[in-house]
Amino acid sequence: MPIEDLITVEEAGTLAGLFAERLRRSPEATAYRTYDPGSASWRETSWREMAVRVARWQAAMSGAGLAAGERIALMLPNGPDWVAIDQAALGLGLVVVPLYVNDRGDNLSYILDDAGVRLLIVAGDEQWRELAPHLGGRAALQRVVSLEPVTTDDDGQGPTLAGDWLPESTGAEVRNEAGDGQALATIVYTSGTTGRPKGVMLSHRNILCNALACHRCVAVYPEDVFLSFLPLSHTLERTVGYYLPMMTGSVVAYARSIPQLAEDLVSQRPTVLISVPRIYERIHGRIMDQLAEGPVLRRYLFMRAISIGWRHFLYRQGRAGWRPSLLLWPLLDRLVAQKVMARLGGRLRIAICGGAPLPPRIGEAFIGLGLPLLQGYGMTEASPVISANRPDDNVPTSVGPPLDGVEVRLGDQDELLARGENVMLGYWHNEEATRETVDAEGWLHTGDKARIGERGHITITGRLKEIIVLSNGEKVPPADMEMAIAMDPVIDQVMVYGEQRPYLTALVVVEPTHWQRLAAGCDAASRESLLLGRIAERLSAFPGYAQIRRVAICDEAWSVENGLLT
Repeated sequence: MPIEDLITVEEAGTLAGLFAERLRRSPEATAYRTYDPGSASWRETSWREMAVRVARWQAAMSGAGLAAGERIALMLPNGPDWVAIDQAALGLGLVVVPLYVNDRGDNLSYILDDAGVRLLIVAGDEQWRELAPHLGGRAALQRVVSLEPVTTDDDGQGPTLAGDWLPESTGAEVRNEAGDGQALATIVYTSGTTGRPKGVMLSHRNILCNALACHRCVAVYPEDVFLSFLPLSHTLERTVGYYLPMMTGSVVAYARSIPQLAEDLVSQRPTVLISVPRIYERIHGRIMDQLAEGPVLRRYLFMRAISIGWRHFLYRQGRAGWRPSLLLWPLLDRLVAQKVMARLGGRLRIAICGGAPLPPRIGEAFIGLGLPLLQGYGMTEASPVISANRPDDNVPTSVGPPLDGVEVRLGDQDELLARGENVMLGYWHNEEATRETVDAEGWLHTGDKARIGERGHITITGRLKEIIVLSNGEKVPPADMEMAIAMDPVIDQVMVYGEQRPYLTALVVVEPTHWQRLAAGCDAASRESLLLGRIAERLSAFPGYAQIRRVAICDEAWSVENGLLT
């Protein structure tokens, strides 16, 4: 059994106190790994080296006259710089506002104004070009600092280069003036489907309590290696992929990019992976494409491994009896499952999936192949984790029971309500929205419909406000339909609509390679008919009125950059 080196909430006090305590306990231990393109190798950074970086940023921020409670914004990719700047600000009692590196300028401009950001730190040219047209006339924003040189306009106006702004290392101690755990630590802007994003206010204690509860759900140790690739501006990655490993003394390796993720999994061999369903869907899709082009025997063995592996999983969980077919598992594990797991590094003992529902077929496939895949559920307003499956109590069709210290119950229309120390302080400068979301008894209204089953396992059944009502009065759950349709490898993205219309329509983005192969030589009418047929197959289990009658193909994928996604 690995030796635990856990920093409790009381020992940390604040997020800055968490860093200080980790530095005290293990100064020479490896904190982070990053890829150095110059040497084409991975570089390790110790906690002591991180402290030097934090102290330099704190000296610069103090010199700029920033006072406790003022806001700074980070628009940076994942890496030690993100952590160092975050810790520097938290240690001075500043409030951190994370920004997505690929967000649109108008949205970023709104957040900077709404939060009254004083200092903005960007990665380099790409972020500066997006922001520059929107930064004029902002009284609150005093300075923009860029980690890398940028291309400026003809007038030479641009951000301050970090290398010029930061003082040389002076050996100063890291300061911890964060105050108490109830103080505001961060404002995270959540993107809604309509209207402007709202700033979720999270305290130091909100996040610390949630990180500790995650550890109690799935224990983490100093020997563990996290591979980080979800953006740190996303609260799931920040709490579970940054503060939790700091709490447990684990190592975080920062993946280079999503396209290089497969290589980084093999080279870094993580033991903990935090992901969203799309990553597992892509991996599964690539495997199935390769099997389709290979020998029939290979496909048979793969599907047989999933089937028996799934039965083996249910048997170990105590939810199915022993069968003679389980005797084949050691052989199929060696011939099939271990080879797939090797592509994920070969050491994963925890694979967390959150952010959206994982299609059951995908979850069953990976679990059947031996991946310890645990689905969880949460929202930014809950710091963010509300529930998660446990390794010894894993019901993949659910999002698990609530974390320790989190209460849940069902409200009107079976809405899931949650209460605990992880629930936000409120929305920044928006008391009305706060009252609508957190009631007088402290219950967070998630907006998700759910049912609570045996041993407290929560199953999300839909959104309160996402039911389509057709003109004939029939009600349709679009999210369930979209998930089913998206299982087709030809379809990358899909949206179902038809509110107050006599039939449903699907707006789809096709996967180019599959689609070109499938629809070559077809005219527009034939392409629509072809897609409708494939969609109908995916929706065969739905009622007759919940069928797609028309389909429209989009010319480009939906993204934040082109304004089609929030």
